[in-house]
Amino acid sequence: MTVPSRRFSAADATAAGAAGHTASTEAADITPGDPRYEDLAVRGSNQRFTARPAAFRVATTTQQVVAAVGEAARSGRRIAVRSGGHCYEDFMGDPAGRLVIELGEMNAVSYDPQMRAFMIEPGARLMDAYRKLYYGWGVTLSGGANAGVGFGGHVAGGGYGPLSRSFGIAADHLYAVEVVIAEASGQARAVVATREPSDPHRELWWAHTGGGGGNFGVVTRYWFRSPGATGDDPGQLLPRPPATALSNAVIFPREGMDQAAFRRLVRNHGLWHERNSAADSPFNGLYGGLVLLGRLKQNDPGHSAISFAHLDGSHPDAEQLLKQYVAAVTNGVPVTPYITGITSNPWMTATHTLAEAHDPEQGRQKIKSAYLRRSWTESQIDALYPHLNNVEHSGDSVSVSLQSHGGRINSVPASDTATSHRDAILNAVFINAWQDPQADDENIDWLRRAYRDVFASTGGVPVPGDSSDGCYINYPDTDMADPAWNTSGVPWHHLYYKDNYPRLQRVKAAWDPRNMFGHRPLGVLPA
Repeated sequence: MTVPSRRFSAADATAAGAAGHTASTEAADITPGDPRYEDLAVRGSNQRFTARPAAFRVATTTQQVVAAVGEAARSGRRIAVRSGGHCYEDFMGDPAGRLVIELGEMNAVSYDPQMRAFMIEPGARLMDAYRKLYYGWGVTLSGGANAGVGFGGHVAGGGYGPLSRSFGIAADHLYAVEVVIAEASGQARAVVATREPSDPHRELWWAHTGGGGGNFGVVTRYWFRSPGATGDDPGQLLPRPPATALSNAVIFPREGMDQAAFRRLVRNHGLWHERNSAADSPFNGLYGGLVLLGRLKQNDPGHSAISFAHLDGSHPDAEQLLKQYVAAVTNGVPVTPYITGITSNPWMTATHTLAEAHDPEQGRQKIKSAYLRRSWTESQIDALYPHLNNVEHSGDSVSVSLQSHGGRINSVPASDTATSHRDAILNAVFINAWQDPQADDENIDWLRRAYRDVFASTGGVPVPGDSSDGCYINYPDTDMADPAWNTSGVPWHHLYYKDNYPRLQRVKAAWDPRNMFGHRPLGVLPA
């Protein structure tokens, strides 16, 4: 099915409001001095940054977004877009004539029978959408575990999570996207692009399967239907999650976790993923993480690491598979961990519990990511160990988390979507969170040095190669464009997009000829 691009009409406004929006067709700028401005300025999750653009525009319909983009084009403003407010860098706060289009109130989730697909607006939070999909139709999407993340940027960056080893990333199920763009003339219009091979706008759809949020226009609607899904039964058009999930955690004390023990633990976890991350692995239903905990300057709980696992409970050997995983991770580690019992819960209950564990970081944050094709080497693990055991920071949530990847994610060719990282087995996430603004420098510096030292052999960054595979665009890190911290000679865009970058540049040139969208120094895709 091919859906043509179009200029907006009253009929489009009705369609855009199908989820029940009744707001005025106009939305005014919210500028400094308006009490709503300050509330919007501090809404982002990373308190290091306060968004103070020239103006906010809170949109509730596609028509309002079209109006905002058209006005910005005529006045020469650049545009930033915010849905969930979980950006880890300062992409919202540039005051130099910038307009931030706030999409958090566009949060509808529904089934569209004409598209034979589920429509989700960009402001819908992950957990809210999962709940509506599951309770309404018994289906879900294989996106992230953080409950409050918005769909808008998450899907445009690919979106992986606990079910991705079973079903691929969220963007693998994207059927169509509605994007508000600005032509060279300044005329704004809404375009619907689908994955249909005959769709002349297919490249715009492709760019939104991993090209990153806010680079090409403003996403106002997504439609999801799994590739190959047939028929008109909504309950058969997206993945059906398992009825139950098994969960388990292993908590390792800091006492006794010397460098040799730490090395054994991290290698165990990495080597298990090397052996069990093929697309047909019986362990594809397992999502695990090894959270390596930094020592805290005050009130350290005495834990050095936590291994958690969630497993599809419908597998006939589920409990045995989970026990095998725990045995492999703990094998030969010379400390006595606390191993929780295996619990079985309904899938949605387990999903809520996992989300609560993924959402603790509050305050000021710095985050870095790295896709891994292999377990870290002993020298890399040894480089990390002293950083996690010193207190040259004042963070109150300091960790390096090695999260399961691979499985069905890696069954999709790298060029089929804009998500090019299709042979990683783990995603390493470095994070430091603290509260005191005066401590920004020491905490950011600590994280930078830890990351640099782990990837010292490749210029301080995870250069795509035999063992690493670049970075996750949904965790943007401006250090990747800074030669002080990236000495590899490999540009930031190769770390995030690899060989898909030239194609993304062509999409950018075609659909954003005025270069109104994007973020500096990352996210800008110059033609």
